[in-house]
Amino acid sequence: MLNRKHIRRQFERAANSFDEFDFVHAATRDGLLTRLEPLLVDAATVVDLGAGTGAANRALEKCFKKANVISVDIAHGMLKKAREKKSWLSRIAFAQASADALPFQSGGVDVIFSNLMLPWVDNPAPVFAEVARVLRKGGVFAFATLGPDSLQDLGRAWAAIDDDAHVNRFLDMHDLGDTLINAGFQDPVLDVDRLSVSYKSSERLFADLTAVGARNALRGRARALTGKKRFAAMVALLEGDAIEGKISLELELVFGHCWGAGPKVDPSNYRIDASHIPVRGK
Repeated sequence: MLNRKHIRRQFERAANSFDEFDFVHAATRDGLLTRLEPLLVDAATVVDLGAGTGAANRALEKCFKKANVISVDIAHGMLKKAREKKSWLSRIAFAQASADALPFQSGGVDVIFSNLMLPWVDNPAPVFAEVARVLRKGGVFAFATLGPDSLQDLGRAWAAIDDDAHVNRFLDMHDLGDTLINAGFQDPVLDVDRLSVSYKSSERLFADLTAVGARNALRGRARALTGKKRFAAMVALLEGDAIEGKISLELELVFGHCWGAGPKVDPSNYRIDASHIPVRGK
């Protein structure tokens, strides 16, 4: 459903404005860090997957004082901004990579932290399989994402105007849990929170979405520019549902963490310790 090249372009363009408008990311980041506090993990390597401009870097360094933190993102512009924030004492490193092709050895990572990266993933199964590969046994994968109740008002307004795809679909918490188990993770724990964001105008709403790169990246979106009349009609419907003159966007926030079981062994490969093979007598 999602166009990866378009997603990368969106976040490259949003790198300069992201920090000023990342209040939703800040809310989920704080919630995710709070949920990490009770977990006892002796970490040497922590990966911030979908790190954006590196807003979580310092918090992760404080949480895992002995660890090297590696910020990973698909957009070079985001990593460039993150590098600009790095202090000379920091041990943070940076890597541009896709979440389904991580540049780490199997079982070499202790913690993977991912804040609102999954909404931009077509299918979480390959990503979860790759995270499971690089995460050591007993390591922690912690993430925050959006659930299917997110942006429904915006989706309904567009659906009344045309049949084109305008709003991303988000996976249900239970489907995420099943996918984690199928990828080999142990004891997944997921919970849901809600966040309501109000805007005084539709212009401010769409400006904020653009500033953080959160615009339509669906493959099925209309290739031509949306006509002014259709967009105005959608906005009229959205503003018609406004309460006390404010447009409200409802977000379903899904938080999860689980434990690594170590890299999977391919059942088609057999390994035999040569020292256990008896020597045939002469």
